[in-house]
Amino acid sequence: MAKLERDHYGTIELLVLKALSWAPAHGFGISRWIELVSGDEMQVQEGSLYPALYRLEAEGWISAEWGVSENRRRAKFYALTPLGRRMLRAEESRWRRFVETMGRVLAASPGALADERR
Repeated sequence: MAKLERDHYGTIELLVLKALSWAPAHGFGISRWIELVSGDEMQVQEGSLYPALYRLEAEGWISAEWGVSENRRRAKFYALTPLGRRMLRAEESRWRRFVETMGRVLAASPGALADERR
C-alpha cells in the first residue's frame, strides 16, 4: 500500500476533492474511501490529510461543519463548494494531461531523440 505522506503533484488535494464529490464526509471517511477505491493501494496519513483539508477549506474549495459520525462521535464533516467542484474538474483535466504525458515519456524509445534530429 502506498502511503501518501507528502503531496505528489497535488495528489492529496485531488483525492480529497474527488472523495467529497459524492457526499460530505469526515476525515476518516475520506481516508477510508480513498483506500477502498484504490483497492488498498493508497493510504492517506493523518499528518497529510488534515493539513490538506485545512488548505482546501482556506481556499474555499470545501466547507466544514460539526456533526455526529456513524459511531455517535462528534466529527467535522467536509463538503465540496461550487468553487471546489470547478477546481475538481480543472484538476482532473490537469492530472489526465500529466498522466498522458508521463505515459508518452515512459514509453519512449532510446532512439526518440535521434529520430527527431532526422
